[in-house]
Amino acid sequence: MSSTLNVPKQKPNMSNLVEPLASKIRPKKLSEFIGQEHLVGEGKPLSQAIKNKHIFSFVLWGPPGTGKTTIARIYSDAIEADFYELSAVSAGKDDIRSIIKNTEETTKPVVLFLDEIHRFNKAQQDYLLPFVERGKLTLIGATTENPSFEIIAPLLSRLRVFVLKELSPEEIEKIIVRAVKVLKFKIDKESKDWLAIFANGDARQAIGLIESTASLYESLTIDNFKTALQSRFLRFDKQGEEHYNTISAFIKSMRASNPDAALYYLARLVDSGEDPLFIARRMVIFASEDVASPTALVVANAVFQACQQIGYPECQENLAAGAVYLSQAKKNRSAYDAYMAALSDVRQFGNLPIPLNLRNAPTKLMKKLGYGKDYEMYTNESLLPDQLKNKKYLH
Repeated sequence: MSSTLNVPKQKPNMSNLVEPLASKIRPKKLSEFIGQEHLVGEGKPLSQAIKNKHIFSFVLWGPPGTGKTTIARIYSDAIEADFYELSAVSAGKDDIRSIIKNTEETTKPVVLFLDEIHRFNKAQQDYLLPFVERGKLTLIGATTENPSFEIIAPLLSRLRVFVLKELSPEEIEKIIVRAVKVLKFKIDKESKDWLAIFANGDARQAIGLIESTASLYESLTIDNFKTALQSRFLRFDKQGEEHYNTISAFIKSMRASNPDAALYYLARLVDSGEDPLFIARRMVIFASEDVASPTALVVANAVFQACQQIGYPECQENLAAGAVYLSQAKKNRSAYDAYMAALSDVRQFGNLPIPLNLRNAPTKLMKKLGYGKDYEMYTNESLLPDQLKNKKYLH
């Protein structure tokens, strides 16, 4: 059974409804799914869970349009569960209470797919917790935000976190081909390549533009895509693509050391009513990733704390001051790039043996085995495991 709450009581006139293209081409099984091979490929975690019908709660964390809803539906079908879908933007305790009441007599697993789970406040998450603990609900959360910041610790400890990646242009092209085939349209390679790049890793962007262009024109060409794009009713929607486009433009303007553009996009975010902590959190991340001076992190954290303590409307001034400072600060991503290179080696080589002289030696046996022997506080030695000896991450 698949259910969505808050549907109209009156049966709609089905002749007036047209199934969206995204729904038409949504994969029903993993063999049809495109992307996220590290999760759904042969022998990978979600593939194994679906194959073995393993019932557990988890969170899908990744950019928009990368397959979070589709994975949730495929998993639910695989374990033969009653499937309920809610958006945390509009749902609350009453909706969860209604699901529990509806499923009191069922012997099947009950899956609650909670989109935008980071929008649930602490009280709502606390209410959800006991149902997940007792197994009354199998929770699948979807979020574009870091779960460590947005999900309360007791609930997060009961969820496995799977990180989804932005789709590659090649993966987007496969989705484009599928969508065009369903519409019985044709598309040339140049237009397909353009659309795959435009989508910027978001399948929903590509599918939406194909659908709107096909409704206006007889062919899918770059010119028609561009015209359709201009004619679409685009407004800032905190749950829609413009939300992500605007925050992206804000960050990239600061990265380009362009305070005028940064202030413009910040003003759009603020004027739309965007959560100031969401903006400030992005600034804290930016300060660590992109700015050479550690002072930038101090400034960004001060902005975040000011937003916490003051709130709108006054905290927009704190955000503006922080945006100007970060825009004008000298940029240097070497620390971030070095860490990512080190993380890549950790994932490639696993837990390599730590050199004996760096190991802690709290017992006589450990000292006898050489733990901590010849340790020097100041040394020019590599200190890395033997397999990575003398490797340089920071340039």
